[in-house]
Amino acid sequence: MKILHTADWHLGKRLETYSRLEEQRAVLAEICHIADEQKVDIVLIAGDLFDTFNPATEAVDLFYKTLKKLSNGGKRPVIAIAGNHDSPERIEAPDPLARECGIFFAGFPDTKLTSAELESGVKICGLDSGMAEIQLPQYTYPLRLLLTPYANEQRLRTCFDSEDKEQEMRKLLSNHWQHLADRFCDSNGVNLLMAHLFFAEEGKAEEKEPEDERSVLVGGAQAIYTSSIPAQIQYTALGHLHRYIRMGSVQKPAVYSSSPLAYSFAEADQDKFVILIEAEPDKVVNVQKIKLSAGKRLLRKRFENMETCISWLQENPNTLLELTIVTDEFLTGAERKQIYDAHDGIVTIIPEVRSLKEQESEAAQLDPGGDIRSLFQSYFVSKLGQEPNQELLNLFDEVLARKN
Repeated sequence: MKILHTADWHLGKRLETYSRLEEQRAVLAEICHIADEQKVDIVLIAGDLFDTFNPATEAVDLFYKTLKKLSNGGKRPVIAIAGNHDSPERIEAPDPLARECGIFFAGFPDTKLTSAELESGVKICGLDSGMAEIQLPQYTYPLRLLLTPYANEQRLRTCFDSEDKEQEMRKLLSNHWQHLADRFCDSNGVNLLMAHLFFAEEGKAEEKEPEDERSVLVGGAQAIYTSSIPAQIQYTALGHLHRYIRMGSVQKPAVYSSSPLAYSFAEADQDKFVILIEAEPDKVVNVQKIKLSAGKRLLRKRFENMETCISWLQENPNTLLELTIVTDEFLTGAERKQIYDAHDGIVTIIPEVRSLKEQESEAAQLDPGGDIRSLFQSYFVSKLGQEPNQELLNLFDEVLARKN
């Protein structure tokens, strides 16, 4: 059985003023192509389908058109769960229509998928809250899938009727998963877990969440350990962290597939992947990461020479950039214009003035009892590394005069 694992699409996300929708359209088309080329049987999408609870119409349109292509007329089931950026209610809303197309949504940890039998011969059975079994006509054995969309501690306690207010999130989930695995996951089927959570390996340094990602560690919650995954589970498909990470053991891998695009400069120069899993009952799964090529690469570059900077920009189009420019003086308006004219993907310019530390030190030594105009000039220099121009000084004098 071939299973494709992807996550963290964040449809509708922008990078500062830059829309990423066309890049998202291209990379999702690439994922559809991979699914067809690899003759994938099932697609798993591990949360953060959208970037906001109320996504733009264009993002919603792209999402459903992509799922329709992935489902291949109902022959290839697509199972998607909500992440911490998603509204669980919105994710589950189209279920009655979506399941007729072989698309199944879980927004809450206690969601029980509605059982269905499609014209394609695909059968899905919601065995229990957070547990489904999928039977494909081309295989004699089923796929058992534990589903855990994102939920904070309060929602987990509500979903699973826990009265223990001190119950740890990881213990609650571990008990829930083990209960389901013991009931439904024997060696006669393929057994997987899909979750949108922050996982770590006990005793090892935790991975960092993306700098612009909303933390899933809410209200004192703790990371979930891979040791909480039941022994019956052959592969754990994870979402939330935006780079490819493989945890667990060779026999029982737990994998973050990565986001399909780099969404912040903390992900600069990262490769992005989808994961192809080949699974059989009671055997170690084969895991292959497939590199994605669509979308613009995010780069962080540092230059100490304007000529070198301009030359590099002209030689490296179709990228999104965070530039650090090292200069003796603060960048002039003309220099900034020259940089922006050389490349259409500059998101941020960070000026690094060599003399800034000296200027800050000098400003710190100024007499705080000096006149307010001098203090304003010193403050301006300490923050921006250059003297305020005459126009700004005139405006300051005007404000000061009105105040007096």
